[in-house]
Amino acid sequence: MRVEVFDETGNRYTVTFEGQVSREKALRLIDIVELLGGMPGVDTGATEPIADLSKVNKIRMIFEKHFPIVWFSSKDVQAVYEQELKEPIGLSTVATYLARMAERGVLTRSSASNSVRYRLLTHTTPSLLNVAKDNK
Repeated sequence: MRVEVFDETGNRYTVTFEGQVSREKALRLIDIVELLGGMPGVDTGATEPIADLSKVNKIRMIFEKHFPIVWFSSKDVQAVYEQELKEPIGLSTVATYLARMAERGVLTRSSASNSVRYRLLTHTTPSLLNVAKDNK
C-alpha cells in the first residue's frame, strides 16, 4: 500500500507499507499526516458543543475521528458513539444515516453477503489519484 500526502507548500511525502497493514499501523500513518499539517479539507475543530449537534452530525464526528482511513461497520460506529457520548443510539438509526451519507458521496460503501462496510472519502483522494496517474 502506498500513500502520498502533500503539504500546504506542495511538498510530496510518500509512505509505503509492505506486508500486513493493521489498524495500529494505519493509525500511525494518521499521526504522520497530522504532523505534516493535517489533511486538507478536514476540519478537526468543533464549532459547537457536542450536545448541540444533531444525531447525524454526531455520527459523522465519530467516524471522522475514529475511522478516518479504515473501513468500518454500523456496529463499529454504534459502539464508539455509545461509549464516547454516553447516550444510546439504535443500530438501524446508525445504518440509515451511514447509507444516506454514502448516497451523498461522503462515504464509500462495500457490501459482502451479510456485511456492509463504509470508508470516509476525503477531498484529497481525487487529486492524489490524478497526480499518481500523471506520474506514470
